Amino acid sequence: MQAILLCGGMGTRLRSVVSDRPKPMADICGKPFLQYLLEMLRDKGITEVIFALGYMGEMIEEYFRDGSAFGLKIAYSYEEEPLGTGGAIRNALPKIMEEEVLVLNADTYFPMDYQGLLHFHQENDGDFSLATRAVPDISRYGAVRRDAAGRILAWNEKLNEGAQPLAGEINGGIYVMKKSLIAEIPKGKQSLEQDCIPKWLSEGKRIFGLPFDGYFMDIGIPKDYQQFITDVEQRKHGK
Repeated sequence: MQAILLCGGMGTRLRSVVSDRPKPMADICGKPFLQYLLEMLRDKGITEVIFALGYMGEMIEEYFRDGSAFGLKIAYSYEEEPLGTGGAIRNALPKIMEEEVLVLNADTYFPMDYQGLLHFHQENDGDFSLATRAVPDISRYGAVRRDAAGRILAWNEKLNEGAQPLAGEINGGIYVMKKSLIAEIPKGKQSLEQDCIPKWLSEGKRIFGLPFDGYFMDIGIPKDYQQFITDVEQRKHGK
């Protein structure tokens, strides 16, 4: 199974503690965060990875090279200017060799059942399927709502400013996408979350969500970055 890792963000919220490297290369107990992510993906059956690179991407390629030292086959897709998440996926299209591809945010560690998400996607003849995660407070992320069959009804719902914390399901940042759907993304700057998915929902594309539980950490802010370091030290980050 092939996976695209979205590594092109500027990581501005983490800049106060990680300023000399791209966010996915943030040091975690002597290894870059991305290495923990790759080793976990390899152990769960991912064989090929496409890095979608932007800001300081050369540092990632210099470290991981062709992937053989990590038991993977790695390819690289560079954006010449910031393309957003949707644009970065579209830019990687020439390197996608399969009809369905896994897509992940490279700042999130979520060791769920990737093969299970793929099977769910195929059983539903989905165009796009995502892993969701129940959290006690959706305010940082925005919520998704599904029907009984898992089809997405509402996407990226936000709380009003000052509202009380509300539990719900969020986008886990892990997707299975049809190659033909990726080909529909316009070239240039596109946000998967703000541009592509709302448009696809309005067009009636088959978009599904499947909930997973277990360990989940987005290292995008200093507090959670430090928490992941602690969890690795205490071996609480799951497999």
